[in-house]
Amino acid sequence: MGFFDGLLGGRATDFDSGTATNAIELTKRHQQISLTKQGAASGHLRINLTWRMRTSDFGGPYRESLLRHPLRALKPPEVVGHSQSMVNVDLDLGCLYELADGTRGVVQPLGNLLGDTNAPPYVKLSGDDRFGSASGETIYVNLDHRDDIKRLLVFVYIYDQTPAFDRTHAVVTLYPSNGPRIEIGLDERHPQARSCAVVMIENVKGEMLVRREVKFVYGFQAELDRLYGWGLQWGRGYKNQPAQ
Repeated sequence: MGFFDGLLGGRATDFDSGTATNAIELTKRHQQISLTKQGAASGHLRINLTWRMRTSDFGGPYRESLLRHPLRALKPPEVVGHSQSMVNVDLDLGCLYELADGTRGVVQPLGNLLGDTNAPPYVKLSGDDRFGSASGETIYVNLDHRDDIKRLLVFVYIYDQTPAFDRTHAVVTLYPSNGPRIEIGLDERHPQARSCAVVMIENVKGEMLVRREVKFVYGFQAELDRLYGWGLQWGRGYKNQPAQ
């Protein structure tokens, strides 16, 4: 069992929100979108993390030519991460928050800091998915309290001795109360990275903006904190082993 950054303190509650049939992908060229302008700056914003293992981790990397193995083109490019034959991957979804009154903290599985949608910080984590199931991990943000929110940094980190980001295909998807879903893929190659700042949600003069970050770091939450100037006090944190 490995260790990493956990904040001292905690809270918790339970929930669900809508879906969207079309999608907008945030990329290096198209980094930002306004929830306010698409009429989605109210209700519950659902933020979902899913991931899959790359098949290149099994049976060797993609070195063989498709000319030698033409049927490989018909095979799916990745396989679901909780297959019994695979190394377990445990990606965790978290959120650093800063409220309008200056309150700062974190919502994350480590330390059971699950948050609350109906009271500060108006952000709640649904739970901890350790095996990359189809539902993944989900955070809910209550945008009916958008005036109480200054900024939210959604991040992903790798727990324990699991493979790095270059061995997984992770996607963070935002489901606003109105309009298309918003997707951010974590496909950049950073073999040694342990954490990634994925997306910033910020209240700028009353307008709720979503901005792609996708900044990989080699440490955990304390390093993300330093990068974005949150100023929290971090200590070592552990997870309990799941029941057998």
